[in-house]
Amino acid sequence: MASTTTPSISLQSNSFLSSPGPKCPKPFQVTGLKLPFLSHSIKFTHVKSSVTDKYNEVVVDEEMDRIRRLQNGSDVRGVALEGEKGRTVDLTPSAVEAIAESFGEWVIRSLENERGRPVEDVKVSLGKDPRVSGPSLSVAVSAGLARAGCMVFDMGLATTPACFMSTLLPPFAYDASIMMTASHLPYTRNGLKFFTKNGGLTSPEVEEICGEAARKYANRLTKVSTVLRNPPTRVDFMSAYAKHLRDIIKERVNHPLHYETPLKGFQIIVNAGNGSGGFFTWDVLDKLGADTFGSLHLNPDGMFPNHIPNPEDKTAMALTRAAVLENNADLGVVFDTDVDRSGVVDNKGNPINGDKLIALMSAIVLKEHPGTTIVTDARTSMALTKFITDRGGNHCLYRVGYRNVIDKGVHLNEDGIETHLMMETSGHGALKENFFLDDGAYMVVKIIIQMVRMKLEGSDEGIGSLIKDLEEPLESIELRMNIISEPRYAKAKGSEAIEEFRKYIEEGRLQGWELDSCGDCWVSEGCLVDSNESPAAIDARMYRAKVTDEEHGQYGWIHLRQSIHNPNIAVNVQSMVPGGCRSITKSLRDKFLLASGMDKVLDISQIEKYAESS
Repeated sequence: MASTTTPSISLQSNSFLSSPGPKCPKPFQVTGLKLPFLSHSIKFTHVKSSVTDKYNEVVVDEEMDRIRRLQNGSDVRGVALEGEKGRTVDLTPSAVEAIAESFGEWVIRSLENERGRPVEDVKVSLGKDPRVSGPSLSVAVSAGLARAGCMVFDMGLATTPACFMSTLLPPFAYDASIMMTASHLPYTRNGLKFFTKNGGLTSPEVEEICGEAARKYANRLTKVSTVLRNPPTRVDFMSAYAKHLRDIIKERVNHPLHYETPLKGFQIIVNAGNGSGGFFTWDVLDKLGADTFGSLHLNPDGMFPNHIPNPEDKTAMALTRAAVLENNADLGVVFDTDVDRSGVVDNKGNPINGDKLIALMSAIVLKEHPGTTIVTDARTSMALTKFITDRGGNHCLYRVGYRNVIDKGVHLNEDGIETHLMMETSGHGALKENFFLDDGAYMVVKIIIQMVRMKLEGSDEGIGSLIKDLEEPLESIELRMNIISEPRYAKAKGSEAIEEFRKYIEEGRLQGWELDSCGDCWVSEGCLVDSNESPAAIDARMYRAKVTDEEHGQYGWIHLRQSIHNPNIAVNVQSMVPGGCRSITKSLRDKFLLASGMDKVLDISQIEKYAESS
């Protein structure tokens, strides 16, 4: 089996904090430079050349914007390597160092505010997936954290959930953690995810950190520090995290014959996609007695040579399905790169992801917590709502974005509405019992425990039988409309288009269309706006409208959302009647996009092509 050992990084022990570092060329002389926090207005005074001044103002402003644009909701993501057509490298070591330094300072401020006194020896762990840009960027992260005054603990190859758990599990219990990953994106990308003991940071918090990093970056415009006064301390946290998962399975299965090996007699195929998930095979399943013969792509390889590590990827699911059927296995598991998402294949070879995975987890959770509320993003089907409510649960539709979905569950619990499961169709899923953490491995642990329990009760049907009555939408389509704008103005243009869409529906210009809402969990206006006393901040505009007619009643829905990742608007449509998606798309084009003039702001070529297809 593959080893999880990662190559060590050689770091010189010279002091970089006391050294001024390499000097940048000075094209002009400035004596009064103001760089306001998150400001797009840069002022200079007493310069020798007004022409040079204007040039430098533009350059600095663009550099600051480049750092701010690395924010990706509650994460940071960018291009770390050359090789992606049409994209230039923007997640540079110097940018990463500035962001890590700002995060370290943010952690220290937060702890001082919490404790009411100065803090010392703030400890931050660092993990990474196997991307080839990881080693160089990890040096930049360590340098930034050290510059902020933090102690750094390098976990090496790790998973995103493990990074969060490193802030909780003794004897580690770090003050904060950073995971370097870009999830399922190409090998050229990389990114940062941030955690404290309270969970993942929110979008506004990451925006604050990136804004401060932009100011630092513009001030220095230096290369990354290449020497560290105190190199990171290497730690093996993944072994502790794997034991934590093993203990959960043993305790909850409580096998009457072989407590220590409750998976004896089960064959489970794992497809790690050459990401960080191989540990689950040899450090969890094998040690619990499972047969993992036939598992796929366990060796970490940052070039991802076999397929995208993504439970939504058709190739990943097809290869796993084939391995399950070939080996007559009981279960197949697919992880994404950093193991915060997962999908499964049942013993009959049926892929379970998207709505099906949410339904499976809902069935398991509702057995344990009857009547609980389940939060999902607003792209889930009407059939899923029926599946949940038929089992006595409540379904809250909410904004797209895994942090939005998870945070909604947290807020519902705080308001006294019992909510045990929060899941997005992408496979991000969190449970109240697991610190509201989106952990793909923990989701699989829950499924495995249910599978073993069913076997002990005498059932040979497998976990797929739990969702056999879940209906599927007859039609489903996702289209994209690119925003015709410079990148810095794209977000504002997109918000304008989405709000115009809402206005058209509210004014009745789209007959039979109505903004959707759940009602029971104070979410209104197309599953976007919280109507409670403390509504959550909105990171991207989006609305869902239900569509009805006299013949069918409500037969479908349409969801428009502004992408956080790219300058476009995603259009999701589902229908329970033949031709419904095309009819809804034509109405969107004719009665909104063309009628409102939004076709001048948005590239509607995909809408046009689908609407006219036969």
